[in-house]
Amino acid sequence: MAKNYISYLYFVLFFIFFNPFSSKLAAQCAGNDNTNELICDVTNPIYQSVNLFSLLGGSPVPGGTWTDNNNLRGLDTSTGVLNAQLIRAGGTYKYTYTAPATSGCTDNKAVITITIGAYVGVGSQVTVCNEDESFNLFTAFDSKVMGPHTNGRFTYITGEPAENPIKIGAIKNKTTLRFVYTVPAVLACSPDEKSTNLEVTVLIAPKEGKPENLLLCGTTDLDAYTDLNLNDQLTDEDPGGTWTGIGITSPTDHNINLQELFDTNGPGEYAYTYKVLAIPDNNICPDKESTVKITLEKRLDFTGAKIVVNKDICESEIATATYSAKITQGPDAIPNGEYKVSYTVVGPGISVSNAKTANFVDGELNFPIQTAYFNQVGKYNITVTNIVSTSSKGKCVNIFSPFSTILTIYPLPRLTNASLTALPVCQNDDAVIQVTAPNLLDGNYRISYNVNGDNLALGETAEMLAAGGKASFIVPGNLSTRSGLSVITIYSITNITNPTPQCSNTANVAGNLNINPLPNALTVIAKVNDYCLNAPVSVTVSGLGSLTNASISYTLSESNSSSVQTITKAITNGKLDFIIPAELLLNTGATKITLLNLTNTVTNCDVDLINVTDDFIINPIPPAPIVLDQNFCKVDEAVIANLEPKGTQYKWYNSATATTPLAADYVLKTEDYFVRETSLAGCVSEPAKVTVVIYDTPAPEMNETADFCGLANPKISDLSNKTNVPTTVAWYDAVGGNLLPSTTILVHNATYYGYDLNEVTRCLSENYKEVKVSLQDCEVAQYDFFIPDGFSPNGDGVNDSFVIKDIEFLYPNYTLEIYNRYGNGMYKGDNSKPAWDGKNYEKSGIAAGIAPNGVYFYVLHFNKDNKPPKQGRLYLNR
Repeated sequence: MAKNYISYLYFVLFFIFFNPFSSKLAAQCAGNDNTNELICDVTNPIYQSVNLFSLLGGSPVPGGTWTDNNNLRGLDTSTGVLNAQLIRAGGTYKYTYTAPATSGCTDNKAVITITIGAYVGVGSQVTVCNEDESFNLFTAFDSKVMGPHTNGRFTYITGEPAENPIKIGAIKNKTTLRFVYTVPAVLACSPDEKSTNLEVTVLIAPKEGKPENLLLCGTTDLDAYTDLNLNDQLTDEDPGGTWTGIGITSPTDHNINLQELFDTNGPGEYAYTYKVLAIPDNNICPDKESTVKITLEKRLDFTGAKIVVNKDICESEIATATYSAKITQGPDAIPNGEYKVSYTVVGPGISVSNAKTANFVDGELNFPIQTAYFNQVGKYNITVTNIVSTSSKGKCVNIFSPFSTILTIYPLPRLTNASLTALPVCQNDDAVIQVTAPNLLDGNYRISYNVNGDNLALGETAEMLAAGGKASFIVPGNLSTRSGLSVITIYSITNITNPTPQCSNTANVAGNLNINPLPNALTVIAKVNDYCLNAPVSVTVSGLGSLTNASISYTLSESNSSSVQTITKAITNGKLDFIIPAELLLNTGATKITLLNLTNTVTNCDVDLINVTDDFIINPIPPAPIVLDQNFCKVDEAVIANLEPKGTQYKWYNSATATTPLAADYVLKTEDYFVRETSLAGCVSEPAKVTVVIYDTPAPEMNETADFCGLANPKISDLSNKTNVPTTVAWYDAVGGNLLPSTTILVHNATYYGYDLNEVTRCLSENYKEVKVSLQDCEVAQYDFFIPDGFSPNGDGVNDSFVIKDIEFLYPNYTLEIYNRYGNGMYKGDNSKPAWDGKNYEKSGIAAGIAPNGVYFYVLHFNKDNKPPKQGRLYLNR
């Protein structure tokens, strides 16, 4: 078998590599050629998407690429889908499929040959306008269906050849042209050519004419144009059109009054449009328009125009100054726009002419002037000699007369050989400085000066009027705040006689100013304490320095007001005291003292005091407190702090004349007390008397023992009935504990604490009665008890334990024994352990824990009155 298999393998390999048909087999990767695919009716929508891959024969491998051998439109080379309707001529076309470069398929190709039948399209009737000059006949086919193949020929209906596009611009009358379009036959689909008819109607566009524009001077040239016929401004136009523009009043109007137009609307370019409509049945050719432009210029009147040159300067600015001129129109408005300005400059050492181009904007024109024209002190005359609009076409002659302005370069002021003198002044007073300046011209000047010496001020300014070489200025008192010698030095002077410029020059003129000292107001302090009404009010004024005697003026304001008061007193160690007259302080409330002036009575120099004030209060005397006599219970242990009225402002005394108040924890007695109110300001009222009474109530007493039978459910009220005050006694569960209502059930062996309440004074007794209650005082013959015969300890909360209810009150010393049916003890109980829960707690040899269901036996020992034990049975059922 192995040998046969090897022989077979060699045979297969030989067949694959040496068989002459092996290339044929490899070609199957691209499929087989298809040379006979016909598309005769190409208008069928199915031919918009022809899948060429599906037309391959054999078993082509997908994923290859497509090539259009004819390089035409219509093929998507990535998908192999052909839109045959995009091919614009009938004929035979080839498309090559190249299989993917997989094993055994390299450069493998297959060809699809498709024949497309001739298609001539659907002719139609169209209308065009002769202004288009030419017309493409292919646009005359019905656009709702597929366009024709483009490999055909056009002929007139008479058979003569027709060139496409056809020439229509020279046609002067409405004309209808008829054509035949023929495409050659594709024999595989049909042996005959295909033809269709076209009809083109050419309509004639209207003629708007050629315009002739007008240029006139509106100010002088319009006398002959008061009835201008606009039709005269057109040539070669169709008649019957309509004019639009300013002054045209109706569709038939074609005359305008240019004089009226100019007078109403002014200069400018006016457009008049002539519109010719197409004939009524012609909706193809558009209406036509032609525009005549009429330009009306205005003669400009520069009468009253002015020029200002910026700016006058001082001689120190000559090297750096720049200059600009502004021309302002006169009464006649000058239109905005560009103008050429001619001007001259005449002055010290200069006479020159120049011209600049600039714009008038809202009646103003600005242009620069060369700085080289102005290089000396003196006056310069700048004259405008002509102004012409750069856009003017020269139709108008303007009204113009030269106008001018003066620019001045001012000399600098000088204080050469000047001197300063001044009279002595007091500190903070204005000083008059006399200036002697023989070289200073008459006029107004601003000076800058410094103050040195005992006072310092730099960069101060003042104004002075110079006449005949004399002037004066004021040094304000705020520059003389220190006494002693001040030196006044002028270092700059400015001429302010002319509004602008104000020429300045340096100077160096000095003089002395002697200043007498003032009292020092900055250290003065007024101090007034608060006082009660009618007390003498003392004022302390300090900070008076080395003064030995002074006068001080002051006023009072707010609750107490006064006119200006003045006191004169000697000063010791910089301080003086004085009393405000009592008649000035008649009202309580906030009062302010304001010191106004301090005068050194030795030198008579005074100073106004600023913000030297102090606020003080004249406090009222509070009235005696309103009080009532007060009662307390002794048990409350009332103290001074319990008295009314309360508050830290109240002080209590044990006599009306006492001066030492009682402590807040002073224990009250039955006696009189006196209270005074002290206000927050410390003012004390007259005393008010309060009579205090201390009541005491004795503790209650028991009339009999506190023994009860618990089966009767005794209450607190039953305990009260055994006291000497059954209606007023109150019981508590502890000393200082909770008050117990009368319906509270008594508890065996519990202790209760009784207090008596006086019904008149409503005071509890200070002492109490302590009582321990017993609930085992029961008559056996009067009560009975019930022994249950079973229980169910299943945890449902019902009958879960075996208990003999109420037996503890009748037989407090009883014992209970429970046994199972074998006589084994299960439980022993007594008053402290009264209930069996069904569990075995005996060491009886049986398993400890849950007792099983069944019958059990009990023995009840009464242990009282020699009553014999009682036996019985009970049933446990879980």
